[in-house]
Amino acid sequence: MIKGWGRPFEEPIEVDDRRLATLREAGEYIAGLPKREHDAPEWRALFLVVEGGGPTMFARIGIMRALNREKPNPELVPRPKPAKKYRLIR
Repeated sequence: MIKGWGRPFEEPIEVDDRRLATLREAGEYIAGLPKREHDAPEWRALFLVVEGGGPTMFARIGIMRALNREKPNPELVPRPKPAKKYRLIR
């Protein structure tokens, strides 16, 4: 399997009017982020793919998770449960 920063994603990532098409472009984007965002653990997937030569889809998933980590996931937000209906029997 090919290793390195020049590998392209299967599908480019659109971020802030930018298009990240390769692992290098994603790395440069991460390097330009503030320290707090730069140190997020989700970015590790990118470095593991670059160093280990895994599928670029893993890096894409890590980047998307890092970009969306502050946004609530509608699947994880609990829905209010309907109140149970009880009838008093006397």
